Amino acid sequence: MKYRVRHLTEYQYAAPVTLCYNIAHLLPRNTDRQRIKSTRISVSPTPAYQRSRRDYFGNTSFYFSVQEPHEKLVIDVSSDIEVSRSNVVGALDTSPTCRDSIALLKRSERPEYIEIKEFQLSSPMIKKSKELADFGWPLFAADKPLLRAAMDLTTKIFDEFTFDPTSTTVATPLAEVIENKRGVCQDFAHFQVGVLRSLGFPARYVSGYIETLPPPGQERLVGADASHAWVSLFIPELGWVDFDPTNNSMPDDQHIITAWGRDYSDITPLQGVIFDGGDSQSLSVSVDVARRSEQ
Repeated sequence: MKYRVRHLTEYQYAAPVTLCYNIAHLLPRNTDRQRIKSTRISVSPTPAYQRSRRDYFGNTSFYFSVQEPHEKLVIDVSSDIEVSRSNVVGALDTSPTCRDSIALLKRSERPEYIEIKEFQLSSPMIKKSKELADFGWPLFAADKPLLRAAMDLTTKIFDEFTFDPTSTTVATPLAEVIENKRGVCQDFAHFQVGVLRSLGFPARYVSGYIETLPPPGQERLVGADASHAWVSLFIPELGWVDFDPTNNSMPDDQHIITAWGRDYSDITPLQGVIFDGGDSQSLSVSVDVARRSEQ
């Protein structure tokens, strides 16, 4: 599948901002199944300084500083992307068992197995716990294929949690999400990562986009898409495999990856520091994911 993705972010301030420093994780990354054909990021007002670099996780980080007074900040990102299909979707019983996977993760000295150990640990927004492990352990029988168990966990979260955009913010603690069983894709991804890590499996948080299709007979609404988040689990002999608890699915060619890390705090779409700006600000985000055939 070929897509054009546009992500438009606008901040409006109550008073002029005299200086700002920012870091953005808004540029999609290349992966085994995803190729970036072109990408462009523009900032208004024009930054006095800007540069891109690879962060610790291999994501593209974009730094910029605006050093002139402004009451409005606009970050506009457009990318042309080609996404291929996954070769593991629909093959849930082909992976090593849960028992064998844990054994391989413990004893293997292969570099990639050692490098992923950090994704078995707690992170700033995801703390391992017995409560999280207890939620998942009945699904992870010793002789059950790990791929199947992970998909069963995805389904269990989808069935037992309610999608509610009004119930949480980006700062809502995971413990509150667990108690209320309500939230958005970020919350469900954090929860599933926490369960997997608490059971001893390496899991990471993935951010990006998902193509949404209109109801039959209706036209696409340009700009009505949104950022998305899901989970990636490392399975011995298969590598990283993605799961989407918000949609009860294994991401295929309709999911577009921007970045991954231990949790949301590693790959916040936009963060920074402003000087002045008054006592309030408003944020507007518009996302459009369109198949290239529609261009």
